[in-house]
Amino acid sequence: MTLTLLFAAGGDAWTDYAPHLDAAIAEEGLDARLVTATDAPGEIDYIIYAPDSGLRDFAPYTRLKAVMSLWAGVESIVDTPSLTVPLCRMVDPGLTEGMVEWVTGHVLRHHLGMDRHILGQDGVWRNEVVPPLARHRPVGLLGLGALGAAVGRALVGLGFPVHGWSRSAKRLDGITCRHGADGLAATLAEAQILVSLLPATAATDGLLDADALALLPKGAVFINPGRGSVVDDAALLAALDAGRMDHATLDVFRTEPLPADHPFWAHPRVTVTPHIASATRPDTAAQSVIANIANHERGAPLAHQVDRSAGY
Repeated sequence: MTLTLLFAAGGDAWTDYAPHLDAAIAEEGLDARLVTATDAPGEIDYIIYAPDSGLRDFAPYTRLKAVMSLWAGVESIVDTPSLTVPLCRMVDPGLTEGMVEWVTGHVLRHHLGMDRHILGQDGVWRNEVVPPLARHRPVGLLGLGALGAAVGRALVGLGFPVHGWSRSAKRLDGITCRHGADGLAATLAEAQILVSLLPATAATDGLLDADALALLPKGAVFINPGRGSVVDDAALLAALDAGRMDHATLDVFRTEPLPADHPFWAHPRVTVTPHIASATRPDTAAQSVIANIANHERGAPLAHQVDRSAGY
């Protein structure tokens, strides 16, 4: 029987994704048709989904086997009462590669003190500060899922000692892995550069409050391409203003787009980037989604299923 796949995403996503989804269906040999709207929701087998589609009621989709998210974050949909089938988050090579490139770029930027020279083109010869070697600059990494593990491996490859923390125990070659409250405190205490790739959940909301940030070494840098809800904005600004922290490079925020009057924009120790650390690439994302569906139709378990109890 031919599968019916509903593509539900906002904006121009269909134009971007359609040729790549068609190509992936052909490559997998999947007997499936794509639709962007339906008068017969009971005939839909899978929904390829983005939260900006406006779709919130999944109850009419009585034949639905799974919802395949095009976004890595699922916080806006995970608690939807009518969504009772498996929900799969986006994990694809393009997204991972993009995150590794963005994080390593900004870690190296702060490690080498690039801003001092890029922004100081004023005729002053500033050679009084020489950065340490990477092996003398500990990096703390919060979140050791697929993205965190890839970022951690890249930083280890550059010579940085990486101390990682996650909700549950993990083992990753070359990375000191910790979990639990004591593990978080130890990770923060060593992190001259702290990177957060934590998801937005009830457990991570405000995790980096004033007490947590006070554990960081003086002059630490915070890099956040994960979720804005993880950090207490006021506490972060206070730590920067007091000189306890040197800089914060932020790609994600509690409200997006970041309001024009937010103090982050004008703060001399804050770099704002507009949620561009890693985007879902239609070509690799389409391959990931269709391969997951095809494998499931062949009897394999769905990959990247969201744990509803954990929120991601």
